[in-house]
Amino acid sequence: MADAIQIKGARVHNLKNINLEIPRQRLVVITGPSGSGKSSLAFDTLYAEGQRRYVESLSTYARQFLERIPKPDVDAIVGISPAIAIEQKNRTTNPRSTVGTVTEIYDYLRLLFARIGHTFCPHCQQEIRKDHPEDAWRWISQLPEGSRLYISFPLHRERIQNWAAEKAHLLNQGFLRIWRGQQIEMLEAVSPEDLAEADIRIVVDRIKIRHPLDRTRIMDSLETAFEAGDGYLILFTEEGAIQRFNQNFECSQCGQRMLEPEPRLFSFNNPFGACPGCQGFGDMMDIDLNKIVPDKSRSLRDGAIAPWNTPHYRWYYQTLLTVARRYKIPINVPFERLDREAIDIIVNGIDEYPGIRGFFQRLETKKYKVHIRVMIARYRSYFTCTMCQGARLRPEALQVKINGYNIAQLARMKIDELFNFFQRLQLSPTEEQIASQLLKEIRSRLKYLLDVGLEYLTLDRRANTLSGGEFQRINLATALGSALTSTLYVLDEPTVGLHPRDTQRLIRILQALRDSGNTVVVVEHDLEVMQAADHLIDLGPGAGEQGGEVVFTGNYAQMIKSGSGITAAYLREEKHIPTKTTFRRGIGQAITVVGAREHNLKNITVDFPLGMLVCVTGVSGSGKSTLVHDVLYQGIRRLRGQHQGKVGAHDSIRGIHHIYGVEMVDQSPIGRTPRSNPVTYIKAFDEIRKIFAQTAAARSRGYTPGHFSFNVPGGRCEVCSGDGEIVVDMQFLADVHLVCDACKGKRFKPEVLNVLYRGKNIYDVLNMTVNEAITFFADHPNLVRKLTVLQDVGLGYLRLGQPAPTLSGGEAQRIKLAAHLTRKTHRNLLYIFDEPTTGLHFDDIAKLLRAFDQLIERGASIIIIEHNLDVIKQADYIIDLGPEGGDRGGEVVATGTPLEIAHHPTSHTGRFLREIYQKAGIQVA
Repeated sequence: MADAIQIKGARVHNLKNINLEIPRQRLVVITGPSGSGKSSLAFDTLYAEGQRRYVESLSTYARQFLERIPKPDVDAIVGISPAIAIEQKNRTTNPRSTVGTVTEIYDYLRLLFARIGHTFCPHCQQEIRKDHPEDAWRWISQLPEGSRLYISFPLHRERIQNWAAEKAHLLNQGFLRIWRGQQIEMLEAVSPEDLAEADIRIVVDRIKIRHPLDRTRIMDSLETAFEAGDGYLILFTEEGAIQRFNQNFECSQCGQRMLEPEPRLFSFNNPFGACPGCQGFGDMMDIDLNKIVPDKSRSLRDGAIAPWNTPHYRWYYQTLLTVARRYKIPINVPFERLDREAIDIIVNGIDEYPGIRGFFQRLETKKYKVHIRVMIARYRSYFTCTMCQGARLRPEALQVKINGYNIAQLARMKIDELFNFFQRLQLSPTEEQIASQLLKEIRSRLKYLLDVGLEYLTLDRRANTLSGGEFQRINLATALGSALTSTLYVLDEPTVGLHPRDTQRLIRILQALRDSGNTVVVVEHDLEVMQAADHLIDLGPGAGEQGGEVVFTGNYAQMIKSGSGITAAYLREEKHIPTKTTFRRGIGQAITVVGAREHNLKNITVDFPLGMLVCVTGVSGSGKSTLVHDVLYQGIRRLRGQHQGKVGAHDSIRGIHHIYGVEMVDQSPIGRTPRSNPVTYIKAFDEIRKIFAQTAAARSRGYTPGHFSFNVPGGRCEVCSGDGEIVVDMQFLADVHLVCDACKGKRFKPEVLNVLYRGKNIYDVLNMTVNEAITFFADHPNLVRKLTVLQDVGLGYLRLGQPAPTLSGGEAQRIKLAAHLTRKTHRNLLYIFDEPTTGLHFDDIAKLLRAFDQLIERGASIIIIEHNLDVIKQADYIIDLGPEGGDRGGEVVATGTPLEIAHHPTSHTGRFLREIYQKAGIQVA
């Protein structure tokens, strides 16, 4: 292939010395089973080499500020372009970062408001504008022929206080006449007693209007008057016309001075523009009564106030009870039934009682103690800043408006509303000329966000609250806005978090990126994206050691015709996930969320049946995560005294006595360091270390299970502290990882490695795959039981000691699932999963569904948030939210079995289920 990226001998991770050609300026999809090497090829080989070559072309000074990427293990890569990776991970932790700043739209808005914004007085609501001599000239030009014009400036009271000095100064400047008492007088003859009137003017020039006007003389007089009058100018005629001009940026009615608009005034990341109350964060820390009184059904006598339920702080309770009797505050009724006046006394204090607020103010004086800081943090939350109401900006910035809206109001609009605002924006010809380029950039970026299905977001949404899929699509829209060409874009599952309804819009974005002259490489399992690809690469045939080979390369039609891998089998429907027509009835009980109204949820009440697989569906932004995570999960945790995060607004949660506990199984890493691995996470390494400690060689040397751990001193290599390598910081080059000379990378001391079990030492065992270990430890049923669970969730290919940082989000989530499956009982446990199919191949989804079945058979209940139709059709009960995203979402569209949802006339999910049932020949009632 002439115009192609040529890869020769790629051996990164499990890639088996593969040779491959990837056509340039095409949409290329890499697919295959989970663990087959897709990310190793796309990110660790292609992106790593493209980015490394670009960084190495920069100066050594610039390189030290950029990410240092090691050279991938590959013989050669020819024809590669500078690379940009757009991952499905949100690595943003900065609370100042927003959708607006990430997409750069907010930066353009700041410029727009600085250039054409209109400032209004906060008191009079009059527009404040700065006059110029040209404005005065235009007024003069309108005067009729023969008018007698006076150009003057006002003499303010403070300048009259030392009149002798001021008069001398004015005379020295050449000003001879003064206007007072409705007449002109000579300045030299005026005494202080003559200046009692409020309106005193110094005359700069007298002109009889004759057209054409003497522009040079008039402009010179106007500038002189502005300068001598400290920015003030008064034009008046003997005929009675008068007009005041002001070069200062202040209100003409009340004199309120304002800051002139400039870009930094609208930046909450700049001290000049940030709200002085919250420093630009939009919220402030304060005590949270919901945390202090977690159970409002308890009375004061029963210990409703949690921090005081310890002997150390009992005095506060006794004092409160004394004050309560004095002011007739009932101490035996639930806290939630106390009136506002009583709660005000309890919180703010009275007499000798300092109140809850006073208690925490006293704790603030002892913050130097760690346990006090921990206690204060436990009972505080973030609340909207009372000074800026969450706008993040100083008051002056919020008085600048375009078409009646300030910048914070625009940032709070949904993307589709904001796009429509700018489409309809009417400007004067001058403003249009000034803002045309800015408006073009703003409109194009908003359009790209609409195209990737993010119309429900707002520009002031914090970037660290976005899901990985949302963040990836924002980066995708930003990439389109940057208009780069001849670039290699590498994307990781862009359909994550996207309802099937929006997939075609995403495909059009990918094709637009390609049509701009870029090469787009996508790791993806979605059927529609695969069908739209110009070129398909199928890796496999299996995962881990059984993967890393190129099974197929070509277009979609060729793959259907001649593909031999498991992916092709699913595409030809030789293998498929069955479509259910019978559903579990559950245990006849449910957890009910009453009055959920967090974010866009519209005061909805939802039943979550127990003892079955419940799937929460809906388009992006319809409120799924808000309902399940913020309200249900966090609400149950608060009711059980385990609360940590913010609980979404709701009235109540009923029926939690039906469950023993709740577990959230997400895609966050199982560990941040290479010391974490699958076998330690599922608690199977303890068994392995015990097996080695029971060998004759270990007993003779007095070894304990601790000697076979690389996390504690004893048996580990102390030169590398059990890491197996030494890291050398090379500053502006990538860190060099050197194999430890003492242990040769095996992490343990030689004498520990001499202890063998069935001919293998502890290092050999950690290098086994799960499948190999199950056979090797066949005589240890308890260990085999734990390892088999990893195999059941499709992770048999993982090595027991595979470092946690090398695991994908999908692998991490399935390891967590496996850890739960190793429990002996699941009776009355509620499991919550957020998009568990992320990163999963068709075959892996089938294994995941079997694991769900096992959990439910053992007495568990499962709630999942999901867009994948293969999972949705396997659910027993569906809660479909919508009908759209953002403000047009947050309602329950439909509930019931998949068949019942398929029959619903307005459900987007139902429409796609209906197509599945019709294709399978199943009658939809």
